[in-house]
Amino acid sequence: MHSRIIIIEGDITQQNVDAIVNAANSSLMGGGGVDGAIHRAAGPKLLEECRTLNGCRTGEAKITRGYKLPARWVIHTVGPVWRGGNNREEELLARCYTQSLGLAAERSLETIAFPSISTGAYGFPIELAARIALNAIASYLSDSVFPKKVTIVCFSPKDYHIYTASLKELTDARK
Repeated sequence: MHSRIIIIEGDITQQNVDAIVNAANSSLMGGGGVDGAIHRAAGPKLLEECRTLNGCRTGEAKITRGYKLPARWVIHTVGPVWRGGNNREEELLARCYTQSLGLAAERSLETIAFPSISTGAYGFPIELAARIALNAIASYLSDSVFPKKVTIVCFSPKDYHIYTASLKELTDARK
């Protein structure tokens, strides 16, 4: 299973994959962090298309074209804001991953790249977020042919080490 999941340190806007996932806000109108970087790299047509989608609820996902990005598609998902863990944050974060993977599978997309959803301004503890993300991805991939390869793109060396350690734990636990 882990052979279909890759973790790298880098810039998600530079990934040459079928789809990248945007950690969006509910308006889908762009913002800071990953969301702002994706909108800047894709160009103004992304915002124009996002205006037609009527926003997105937390835990759900919507898809647009990638425009000027190397990726043909952008899957926008809205992660939960961390409020201490008693407001379905874990469930909603897992849904971000499974809903995004579902949109990719519907289009038979072979490759997808995710950022670390909700761990920036939304304050989700990264160690917990990494475990949730990797468990959700691994569970989804166990029942689906598509996507064939999932990349987690970590922005910092610290995040990269947390995700690689979580993937090792997951792999060891499934042996």
